[in-house]
Amino acid sequence: MRRLLALGDSYTIGESVPPEGRWVAQWAEAMSAAGHAIERPVHVIAQTGWTTDELAAEIARRMPLGQWDLVTLLVGVNNQYRGRPVAEYRGEFDALLETAVELTGGRADHVQVLSIPDWGQTPFGAASGRDLAAVGREIDAFNAAARACCERRAVAFLDITGLTRAHSREPAMHADDGLHPSAALYRLWAEALLCTGKFGKL
Repeated sequence: MRRLLALGDSYTIGESVPPEGRWVAQWAEAMSAAGHAIERPVHVIAQTGWTTDELAAEIARRMPLGQWDLVTLLVGVNNQYRGRPVAEYRGEFDALLETAVELTGGRADHVQVLSIPDWGQTPFGAASGRDLAAVGREIDAFNAAARACCERRAVAFLDITGLTRAHSREPAMHADDGLHPSAALYRLWAEALLCTGKFGKL
């Protein structure tokens, strides 16, 4: 029975969807169905609105957290939304990534990062008055920084941003708040994670 720790923000807690609809829960269910049992409930350290430094502060507050078989990390959208610089994000994200690896006992191949979704491609984004093309470029820059950190540390990076953009015009893929993904879109994330085979052979 593997223990999974999920670190992040509103996307990780599944804002506006029931607990079983979160991508973390759906992924754990899919992994278990495939014969790779995950301890339930999955342990989550995440909160809506958190930036990288806020997540880091909460992790530090809860230390020691012990050792985990798997750790996921998805954070950064609030850095971008608040207009914080990419360089600042890169440093804070890399520190979080180092912590995630430490929480697995130094096993970088037991850490999984997910890219930041493009909130501009949502009903909320359309009504925000923001320059959505600029939002998309900024999110791409943040994701490029995260990917570079992952490559340097040999951590898996899954691009789910493309899924959020590809399904942006489908009402069923958005939660009722018009900003966060629905359980249906989170299922696509879970399926993408399962298809990578990242943890299936551990």
